[in-house]
Amino acid sequence: MKKILSILVRNRPGVLSHVAGLVTRRGYNVESIAAGPTENSAITRINLVVSGEEPILEQVVKQVRKLVDVILVEDLTNNEPVTGELALITIEAKEQTRAEAINIINLLGLTLSDVRDDSLTVMAAGTAMTVDMAVLSLKRFGIMAMARTGLVALPRPKNGESKGERK
Repeated sequence: MKKILSILVRNRPGVLSHVAGLVTRRGYNVESIAAGPTENSAITRINLVVSGEEPILEQVVKQVRKLVDVILVEDLTNNEPVTGELALITIEAKEQTRAEAINIINLLGLTLSDVRDDSLTVMAAGTAMTVDMAVLSLKRFGIMAMARTGLVALPRPKNGESKGERK
């Protein structure tokens, strides 16, 4: 089983380290972790994707909630969150394959981020499935390097809910 957690924390030095340390010390399997500022500069959102048995994953949520700088922990797993991921992918693009590579990049709606004599770097953004499809489609050219952000997620607002109503 996999859990997608959205954790709001006070934007202070070391908070991400505390969250990651708690999870790794207890031996939980972290599939991805991403952190960044929210609309409020005093708050950071940490998206954590962990996998394991349900009772163990429930312990992750309980332990993270106990950390001093944690404001809110939401389990987004079954709430159809809005999700996204970003990947930068550098592929081989020799003269004989460059046109085909650019064709596929355009067909998939990817962004060409860097062009070199023998390589292209592409940005893929969207759902995890979209990024997976881009990686699969570009593999045939030879992937030289790749960096993925991991999953980022937001809870889907309920209809009629205004800012400040969610707790």
